[in-house]
Amino acid sequence: MKNKPITILLVDDEKSLLNNLARFFEDEGYNVLTANNGEEALDILARHQVDGAIVDMRLPGIDGNEVILQAHRLQPTIKFIIHTGSTNYLLPTTLRDLGVVEEQVHIKPVADLVKLSEHIKQLLQG
Repeated sequence: MKNKPITILLVDDEKSLLNNLARFFEDEGYNVLTANNGEEALDILARHQVDGAIVDMRLPGIDGNEVILQAHRLQPTIKFIIHTGSTNYLLPTTLRDLGVVEEQVHIKPVADLVKLSEHIKQLLQG
């Protein structure tokens, strides 16, 4: 019996970056869903079971912090990686309370996507 592929949600308003990440993770064997903003991400999460999410912080409308909070309410088992271009991003207490730690914050552009993929696998395996 084959293992079910890991489903990840990529949330970023930079379309070229989102497309590049999606292609990379699809090549790595992930089932990939993409959203260009927080509202779209939450709509996807209301309809699809997701194992992990890579979320940009600066999004139009609902920001990444709020996306993570609402996503956790919808699907409490999702593991998150924060993907931000802000070098001075500070992890808020509300996300720390969900179990998100500094090591889950990756600054764009991530030079080694294989490491990002391995990080997701580690998070999902506990």
